[in-house]
Amino acid sequence: MNRKAQTIALLQGIETQDVAAMRVINPEHYIQHNLNIASGLEGIARVVQHQPPQGFKAKVIRAFEDGDYTFAHTAYDFFGAKVGFDVFRWENGLIVEHWDNLADLAPPNASGRTQLDGSITLTDLEKTAENKQIVERFIRENWLDQRNTYADYIANNVYLQHNPLGQDGLDTFLVTLKQLQEHGVVMYFTKIHKILGEGNFVLAMSAGKFGSNGGVDTAFYDLFRLENGKIVEHWDVIETITPAEQRKNNNGKF
Repeated sequence: MNRKAQTIALLQGIETQDVAAMRVINPEHYIQHNLNIASGLEGIARVVQHQPPQGFKAKVIRAFEDGDYTFAHTAYDFFGAKVGFDVFRWENGLIVEHWDNLADLAPPNASGRTQLDGSITLTDLEKTAENKQIVERFIRENWLDQRNTYADYIANNVYLQHNPLGQDGLDTFLVTLKQLQEHGVVMYFTKIHKILGEGNFVLAMSAGKFGSNGGVDTAFYDLFRLENGKIVEHWDVIETITPAEQRKNNNGKF
């Protein structure tokens, strides 16, 4: 199997308890960035030991590959229904590093879209680098520099929004942002950590603040689908970063 197929098998092996699928993880060198799990294979083993009687469930909806990285968008039943992004780094044919972001599964938003539905069709492989650059500029200008250039990047007439609190269209997206501000909810990014992509899909991993009273340290994973240089669809997972005193490893969220 190629690395993308191995990634899918690994994640869905959580449900099937496929030990063979786990062999893609380097047993001697595995850096874990989920701060609630200890590093190395022993950390994964401890989680499995504490699974509920019905076990865990996992269904990969989308999977991608970018250089030494694979990443996936997955539906989980992991101590409750969740949606997550997982990112893996490979060396010499084995996975040596893992990042993720998880959130509780929410009802459909005002446009009837869920955190997981929408397009799965991979196209425009020759535009991967260009699309990654577009997304990086979009995030830098709007969520780091607060320049409000959304209209330069988002296709208003076809913009599909999967955030549970959002709805389709650029205009409604801007209204939602304004409403958050009016209610004292801050959302801003402080650093872009990774931009990964394959064809028309790009995943951005960023750090920032989210919430009331100045917000808390937050990890933002945003998946974008692009057409003709414009963002036409968006999914995200927003997760509060575990405080240092509660972490099971010292590898950092990013």
